[in-house]
Order: sequence, then structure tokens, then C-alpha cells
Amino acid sequence: MSDNVKYINQNEFEKEVLTKGNVIVDFYSTECPPCEALSPKFELFAENYNDKIKFIKIFRQENRELSDKLKVKSSPTVLFYKDGKETAPRLNGAIKKKELKETILNSYYLEERIPVKEREVTECDVAIIGGGPAGLTAGLYASRAKLNTIIIDRTHPGGYVNVTHSVANYPGTKDEIKGFMLGHNMTEQAKSSEAKIIMAADIEEVDLENRTIKIDDDRLIKSKVIIIATGSKPRPLGLPGEKEYQAKGISYCATCDGNFYQGKNIYVIGGGNSAVEEAIYLTKFANRVTMIHQFDEFQANKTSAEEALNNPKIKVYWSHEPRAGLGVENFEKLELENLKTGKRIILDDGEGVFIFIGFIPQTELFGKKLKTDQWGYLVTDENMATNIPGVFAIGDIRSKKYRQITTAVSDGTIAALEAEHYIKNLQREKLIKV
Repeated sequence: MSDNVKYINQNEFEKEVLTKGNVIVDFYSTECPPCEALSPKFELFAENYNDKIKFIKIFRQENRELSDKLKVKSSPTVLFYKDGKETAPRLNGAIKKKELKETILNSYYLEERIPVKEREVTECDVAIIGGGPAGLTAGLYASRAKLNTIIIDRTHPGGYVNVTHSVANYPGTKDEIKGFMLGHNMTEQAKSSEAKIIMAADIEEVDLENRTIKIDDDRLIKSKVIIIATGSKPRPLGLPGEKEYQAKGISYCATCDGNFYQGKNIYVIGGGNSAVEEAIYLTKFANRVTMIHQFDEFQANKTSAEEALNNPKIKVYWSHEPRAGLGVENFEKLELENLKTGKRIILDDGEGVFIFIGFIPQTELFGKKLKTDQWGYLVTDENMATNIPGVFAIGDIRSKKYRQITTAVSDGTIAALEAEHYIKNLQREKLIKV
């Protein structure tokens, strides 16, 4: 904890926040990778602007009444107050340093105080972009091969497994294991092998040909090999109201936000494995879970599908698709269309929507220099090599038939072993030239 940040509870909110002056409030949760990613950035700005702004943190899970009153529906959520009133749009999710800085400076009319430093250059053998199961496995194997290895993650190591409530089919765990615990174990094992991990990184630029990575505004990584393990992210529906009500009743993470719907009615969009498994998980909290699926049967595995159909808390609208999220300041209603009749209806008895309709690859850092398939996933050979020498791609970002934790781990193993061979060949070529 820092002296520049004050931790309060809901009973202190009015006194500490709804008063004269500038106040920034971070609602955070435990088991929340984006919250952990935000924390050092929040501390940095608190250190530099504490004479102009009061920086407050509130543990959302223990202050549910206040969270509900303020309609804070996801973690982290950062609120900006001036003289007791919100003065800027809220920030939530994976909040970038640049995004936080611009909001602070523009909202409170402040000058930049954090000096821009000359980039600190760090050289390594293997730089891995992404710290999910694939990236962590590559880091484990590469560092154990005595390669100087750096894993760079934009949030917190573990990847999507961090927000998977349980994993039942990972070899060696015997019984079910909490997703965040599996991610934690993988992270600690990579660290113990002396892989360096940079968390909460704002990756500004990646030069694949020269194998350099610019992080935040003050670091430059130079590497002999780059392994891309940035994975995928939830696919949005693209509906009217979806962007407006994100974190205001619309969510893509059951583990992050499910427990804030205790005793309430919610909707789940989708019918594949993720949608069905997360709907079952959400019944632990919700009074009723209404699923909306475009087909007449689930596309999930048979065991999960049968469990969902037999759950008295789950209701299904078959052959329906959502058409809009409706509300004023927050999500209130969901418009559906019957795909067989074309008739539209409005559902108004739910307080939240969880969307699970698949994923899209996170390739935005790499431009169009890497070969992709028709869906945008990176194309590699069986050795995980891309079309650029010294650049490998692994895990969910790679074009392949199956995307599971075990296939990601396999990719990471292969890429690390191939990276070792690639570096040895570079060293041989250098000796021959000399």
C-alpha cells in the first residue's frame, strides 16, 4: 500500500468523495487480472498528482451496496469526481496508462508531470508477447534452456484461464482446479525457472523484422527471437447499445462479474461450450439465467448441454438472436428477433447480459506483415514459425483446429525448443562469418 492512495469502505464514501475537490476512485476486486494490471499505474499517478487529486480505492466485493447504488458492474472501474460530481466518462477493464493519463489531465486541467525518459534498453534471447498458458510454457522451456527470457503481458499472466472458473481436464491436476489457480501455478513455475515477467505493459510498438518491442514510454526490448502469444479476446456482437452499456450491465466475463448478480435475473447470449458452461456457473449467483441461442440445440459438448437443460434456473430462447441492448444510463432491456418468424420481442426482466459467442485473434500489434488465415489467425508451420524468420506464434492466436489449454501448452513447448535451435544457428553463422 502507498501513502498516496487511501483505501475506504462504503460508509466513508460520502465524506471522502462527495466533497469539494478532485477525487479519483478505483473500484477493484480480487481474482481480477485487469485490477492487478491497473494498480501500479494508479499508484504512479497518485505519487505525482496527490497534491491536486485525492486517490481512493474501494474493494468492490465488500462494498456491494455502494457498487449497486453507483451502478458499478465490473472491475476495475475508475470514477472521476470534481466537487462531488462525476466529471469524466468512467474507465473500466484493461485500462492503459495513456488512457488514464489523458483522462486525468483533461478532466482536471493539469499539466504533464511524469517526465518522459529515454528508453531503457534491455536485451534478451527470447521475448514472449503474451503470458497465457502458451506464453508461460514457452517461457518455462526457454529459460530452463538457459536462454535469457522475458515474458511481456498487457494485463496479468495466466491469460484467459484466469477468468475460467474451473478446469476439469488438465492432465496432472486430478480433480477440478480453479482457473486462476492453474494460471498462478504456471506463472510461478515460469518465474522459478528465471523467466522475467513484465506485467501490465502498454505495448506501443513491435518491430518484427528487427525484433524490438517498445513498452510504455520508457522501455525498449531487443531480442533474438520473438514468440507471439497474445491469444484472442471475446467477440462482440456489434449490437446497438453494446458498446454504450459495456460495464453498465453488459459483460464478457462470468468469473469477474457473476457474483454481482446475486438473486437477480440475467441473460446469456450464445450456445457453444463457453456460453453453456458459463451459464451453469452463473446459476450459482443468479435467480434465473435466460439463454438466447440462434439454433435449435446447443453446440456445446453433450455433458454440459444436458446439465444446462436439466438446470431449473436456466431458460432458453431457441432460434432467437439479440438485436439491441436498450436503456438510459445503464442496460435495462434486451430486444430479440425470432429467426423463424421474424417477430421481435423485448425482454425487460433481466439486469445484466453476458455475451459468449466466440473469440477473435489479438493481432492488432503486428500490422499486416504476418500471414493470416481467412479469420485473421496467424499461419505457422508445424514448428510454430511464421513467415518472418525468428518470429513464432503460439496458442489461441495461431490458425489451428482446436484451441484448448493443452494445445496451447504444446505450442509453447515446440516454439521454445525451435527458438533454441534458431539462436544456436545464429551463433554458428556468426562464427563462420568471423
